Amino acid sequence: MQGDAGKDARVNLLLKSCEVVELIDIGLARRAGWLRTRAQRGSAIDALVVALAEPGGSVLTSDSGDLRALSAYAQDVRIVSI
Repeated sequence: MQGDAGKDARVNLLLKSCEVVELIDIGLARRAGWLRTRAQRGSAIDALVVALAEPGGSVLTSDSGDLRALSAYAQDVRIVSI
């Protein structure tokens, strides 16, 4: 159980640094659609994640292919493989 507590602490620390968005406004949805059209790949969720990271944010992922394609058209978004 001791190992789980350390893992939970790291997860909680990460979550405290994240921005939680409950509603997607039309501007963000349009930006995600534009990114997806330009990249010609990725899901709507992938595109929203990249759009939310603009400008200057990072996206942590274990599946970087589509996210990297989307970020090529985004404003200063870094994709970090974990």
